[in-house]
Amino acid sequence: MFNFALRRLPRRVRREAGRVTSGGIALSRVRAFIPALVPAALVPTVVSTFVPASAYAQSAPADAALPALNVTAQATAAPRALDPNLPASVETVTRDQFDNWNVVNTEDVLKYLPNLAVRKRFIGDLNSTIAVRGTSNAQSARGLVYADGLLLSNLLGSSFSFPPRWSMVFPDEIQQVDVIYGPFSALYPGNSLGATVLISTRMPKQFEADADVKAFTQHFSLFGVNQNFNGSEASASIGDKVGKFSYLLGVNHLENTGQPLQFATLAKSGTPAKAGDTPVTGGYFYNNQTNAPTVVLGVNGEGIEHTVQDQFKLKTQYDFTPTLQAGFTLGYWHQTYNSQTSSFLRDANGNPVYSGKVSIDGYEYTIPAAALAPSFGYSENWLYGVSLKTRNATGWNGEAIASYYDVSNSVARTASSGAPGNGPGTVLFGDGTGWKTLDLRGSYTPATSAAGLANHALSFGYHYDNYFLDNETYNTLNWRDGPAASFANAFAGKTQTQALYAQDAWRFLPRWKLVYGVRYEDWQAYGGSQSLAGATLSYSDVSQQHFSPKASLSFDVTDDLSLRASIGRAYRFPTVSELFQGQINGSSIVNNNPNLKPEDDLSKELTAEWAHWNGLFRFSLFQDDVKNTIFSQTDTTVIPNVTNFQNIGKVRSRGAEASYSGQDVFMRGLDLLASLAYTQSKIIANAQNPATVGKYFYRIPLWRADLAATWHIDERSALTLAARYSGRQYNTLTNTDTNPNVFGGTSSYTVADAKFTFKPTRLSEIGIGVDNLFDARYFVYHPYPGRTFYVEGKLRM
Repeated sequence: MFNFALRRLPRRVRREAGRVTSGGIALSRVRAFIPALVPAALVPTVVSTFVPASAYAQSAPADAALPALNVTAQATAAPRALDPNLPASVETVTRDQFDNWNVVNTEDVLKYLPNLAVRKRFIGDLNSTIAVRGTSNAQSARGLVYADGLLLSNLLGSSFSFPPRWSMVFPDEIQQVDVIYGPFSALYPGNSLGATVLISTRMPKQFEADADVKAFTQHFSLFGVNQNFNGSEASASIGDKVGKFSYLLGVNHLENTGQPLQFATLAKSGTPAKAGDTPVTGGYFYNNQTNAPTVVLGVNGEGIEHTVQDQFKLKTQYDFTPTLQAGFTLGYWHQTYNSQTSSFLRDANGNPVYSGKVSIDGYEYTIPAAALAPSFGYSENWLYGVSLKTRNATGWNGEAIASYYDVSNSVARTASSGAPGNGPGTVLFGDGTGWKTLDLRGSYTPATSAAGLANHALSFGYHYDNYFLDNETYNTLNWRDGPAASFANAFAGKTQTQALYAQDAWRFLPRWKLVYGVRYEDWQAYGGSQSLAGATLSYSDVSQQHFSPKASLSFDVTDDLSLRASIGRAYRFPTVSELFQGQINGSSIVNNNPNLKPEDDLSKELTAEWAHWNGLFRFSLFQDDVKNTIFSQTDTTVIPNVTNFQNIGKVRSRGAEASYSGQDVFMRGLDLLASLAYTQSKIIANAQNPATVGKYFYRIPLWRADLAATWHIDERSALTLAARYSGRQYNTLTNTDTNPNVFGGTSSYTVADAKFTFKPTRLSEIGIGVDNLFDARYFVYHPYPGRTFYVEGKLRM
């Protein structure tokens, strides 16, 4: 309740209230200035929200009458972004904070949170995934993303190709984002093994309208590319509250061209060229991630991707009573992309060469026909959500949320060769894919007793989800616009999960609380099939049932210092893609595995939280022991690339995190986010590949650090300086990538960002920013963006 009310009040109130909670200011000072800044009718609510009841009683005269009942009644209608009894570490970023950052896409609001990284390769990247603690950015099904209770996680698969559907939320509607670390709450499924991201969006209290326009540009040079890449974004929204009904309608348009994401490479040849080989120039030699001499032929794969994205979002809300509320969400997102490729190789006449046997420096190379093949595609996505919930401060509450995510249209076209023109290729149809969810939740919140105890806060519920996939690929004579011709292959399948859970938060002594619960999950995979021309292979149905117990014990050492120990088991079930979906074309082969076992995790955490220096310190020790880790590794040294899914016997991740978030740090107007994390993630057992045992797991850096400082120069201007650091990590399970800071490797990096925000008037704002201030060249296999400049203008009514 405190955090929810705090972020909606003027900045001066928030500063002083923060000092109250950490014991840094007299209570009388807070009561003195609040009436001047907020309506008189809200003063009891504000005071009660900011000030602990014990502090209020100590500061009041002995004969004063305390309006406790009135305060409680006024607070009943305020929604809670988080369960106050969550048995896990939680980090929060609010609108007041990320408004001063360079934010274009929704996932940008997470980029400075502790021990968390966003794999965003360019602005508008469809495949933005998160990595946290011992979960790498390739394990997307180990994370959950919700927006107002609607599940945005794309649990059709677990890889870069299945990121959360961030596009169903545009940044201007976000009010707050909370990240829950680890699977310690029975309220969330085993996919919370990594982290759970809860996005809370705003609804208008009166008529409002706003518009936001951004432009951005970067200069990028690597191998044979040296040019500028530009983009823009425009968004607008309008909303109002009329009586008991409120609505918010928003639109967003993004267009951007990213830097080259991938290059075609071949190992340096030792075979002398033959008479029939075509002599070429323009190849670039370098030592790749394993230090092997390699020649770069040109831009391939996802190439230089130009994307156009359009978004429409409608949210409505109706308050039947002050404590009963219904909501409806309609989201639409459309994307087109064009992945342009090019060859660096030129023959004697200066013509580009795309395939065949060539001679480079007197040695023979064989370039596959599809090595430099371009592609493009488009998709339409719909999100439907309905909710009904009660909002009582104490006693019983209930909530029902249903959602349906529909990929109504999805087409991906790929050429069979890199040669210009509209020749043969393949076309993949992915419509008929999506997911459905239903959550029924109940809770009981007891009133606080005279002794200060609130015994047994209960939570229980039912969860259902159904994920379904249907992909069909056809050959076509004209890859850009030709109709489907002969059948190539198809993959289909479904998964379904039903779960029951219960959790109790028992404050058995004034300073002690035990949160314990269990989750039962019944998982099924069915309808799986793989079809090739003239043959269809159906897979057997499989099912698993598991109980996941959780427990957490916390102790409030003082009013400002608390300690917590948590333990939880979680099962991450295989996704329909890992089990059934494959891919066969000129550029890639994906081998599924219908015999995958679920990941079996036991997580442990020790945490201390200390409210001090106008903020909150957190220190955590954690360990995750995951049996049967599901992992897909791609061999990029061959064309087509080959991906295989497998279970790894056991992976252990352990580490420590230290973080701080505060306001008015060192000086008035200076806000600070800072964190440092160490994670050691190693393979303990792997019968399928013993050479990996004892090695560091895939893409888990030993160190991460983040720092974001915002100086509010005055009420109209602010300056943010920020930095992100990621340490040594490996791109292979055998840790053979000993040369990480090149294309194909995964770099250590330090990146600095900055933004200056100025408000010419109360209703307008101008922002100028830069990401990657010092133009670091760093890689996550793909190269990350170079120095990127932003300019932004906002108008509000």
